[in-house]
Amino acid sequence: MRSNKLLKHTLATTIFAAMVPLTAHAAVEIGTVEDAIKQTKLSFGGYIKVDSFWSDYSDGKLASNNIGRQFYVPSTIPVCSGECDSGDAQFDAHARTTRFNFGSTTQYGDHTIKTFLEMDFAATPNGNERVSNSYSPRMRHAFIQFDNVLIGQTWSTFQNTGALVESMDFIGVSEGTIFERQTQIRYTLPVSKSGSWQFALENPETTITPYGGGSRISVDDSSLPDAVVRYNHKGDWGHLAVAGLFRNLDDGDETETAYGVSASGKVMVGDRDDIRFMANYGSGIGRYVGLNAINGAVYTEDGELEAIDTVSGFVGYRHWWNEKWRSNLFVSAISADNDTKLTGEGATKQIFSGHLNLVYSPIPPLSFGVEYFYAEREIENGETGDMNRLIFSAKYVL
Repeated sequence: MRSNKLLKHTLATTIFAAMVPLTAHAAVEIGTVEDAIKQTKLSFGGYIKVDSFWSDYSDGKLASNNIGRQFYVPSTIPVCSGECDSGDAQFDAHARTTRFNFGSTTQYGDHTIKTFLEMDFAATPNGNERVSNSYSPRMRHAFIQFDNVLIGQTWSTFQNTGALVESMDFIGVSEGTIFERQTQIRYTLPVSKSGSWQFALENPETTITPYGGGSRISVDDSSLPDAVVRYNHKGDWGHLAVAGLFRNLDDGDETETAYGVSASGKVMVGDRDDIRFMANYGSGIGRYVGLNAINGAVYTEDGELEAIDTVSGFVGYRHWWNEKWRSNLFVSAISADNDTKLTGEGATKQIFSGHLNLVYSPIPPLSFGVEYFYAEREIENGETGDMNRLIFSAKYVL
């Protein structure tokens, strides 16, 4: 992230000029505007990204308003039995994953305060492709960090974004990774130069499969936040994170205890190559993994909640051919242990995908990439569906 010096000075002068009358009575004496400017650093960053897709499904096509048309959402792959009607490949192009962010860092004596706000345009399809291709911005991150305490919306502490594989798709390893942003309070406890503990309480949400199958039920009646404990370790060889999730599935009447564990990291191979991986197991982790391809629980005949067990993960290898060319090869999968007497035969049983890409960067901030991947989804009655997708992408990091 690089700051524009002129923008930084102008914004800082304006902000702190407005704050001077208020800070005169503050517990911490800031001093003059010039002193305040010296204590605060403002930043602006993000990237512009343009993607185009050819998607070929074994059974028909996805509707134009299906989010699976814009990036890889594993649960949207259509399935069929017997002879499938594949139809023609679908082409889509957009720049909606473009993002921008603002941040600040202020030093108050021995204390450090940071803020971060980030927006993009990748929400549920709402653009008009006939004329304008306009998309509304959405908030990704908005948090305050005071020393080792973070409060606000950002990546779940249960997720290790540093292990994600480079993909032309928005996520790539969608079915295999923990992927969740939500409001939380997190405390980080450094224990050494290479290790730290993190403890967090995060916003809860429960997703349920009706008894016998049917459309997902999402409920927000939890009385307790989701709790996460995580340990991070890093060295010259790479980094490793181990996390545990503890949550209470709650529909307002019935509750069910749920938990999950995740191990992920990056291991350097030689000077520049690396292997990235993640392995997850849980009972009732639901929405935290696979973009909620599997729900957290299912209703029993008596209306009680029963947690659904899942296992998922991915592994990828990045190879640098030279200073400007690199490739990523990776596979990703998720599997559910459904009780079909409760979930019905239409519940997702397993999903996997395999990816290969080639990226060219003429200069470090600019990259052009092409990626091919194959994905397959199976439901409990044995019906399957697959997708072949070719992606071209251009990205410039601000």
